[in-house]
Amino acid sequence: MGMSDYYKKLREKVGNELIFMPCAAGIVRNDLREILLPYKGNGEKWSLPAGAIELGEAPAEAVIRDVWEETGLNVLPKKLLGIFGGEDFRYQYPTGHQVEYNVFMFECIIQSGRVVNYIQSIMRLLNFNILIQSICLKWLYHIHRESSEVYFQRNDEWLKNPAQK
Repeated sequence: MGMSDYYKKLREKVGNELIFMPCAAGIVRNDLREILLPYKGNGEKWSLPAGAIELGEAPAEAVIRDVWEETGLNVLPKKLLGIFGGEDFRYQYPTGHQVEYNVFMFECIIQSGRVVNYIQSIMRLLNFNILIQSICLKWLYHIHRESSEVYFQRNDEWLKNPAQK
């Protein structure tokens, strides 16, 4: 799916300036624990099924919609795996639009459907170890491990003097 009307109107006002963009992403695995990644071919390269959270939409609702739009799979968000953001999650699209994502990462279970191959988006299941070597997804390392806790970024430097920020 392309840019929603909300983000189109926002971009008309701010141009290519950096904006915050809440989004939801899904970890969808097969029986071998391989992770489904679309190759988007639009400058983003390999990425998880993900997208912006629209006005009035809950993060879990957004991940259901985005996984379906990008893969043809109906999924159930089983667990919130992590929340990510900050400078490491800035991206500039080929159009020049700049975003800083705040990502709600969900473990998703396939309920129905089958992976649909689009010309623009080739779906492949990649082994996690190959994935880590081939693309820079630092946050994926933290959530790949099995854990009952939600992962979030933390840096002890943030605690030293919050008043100076």
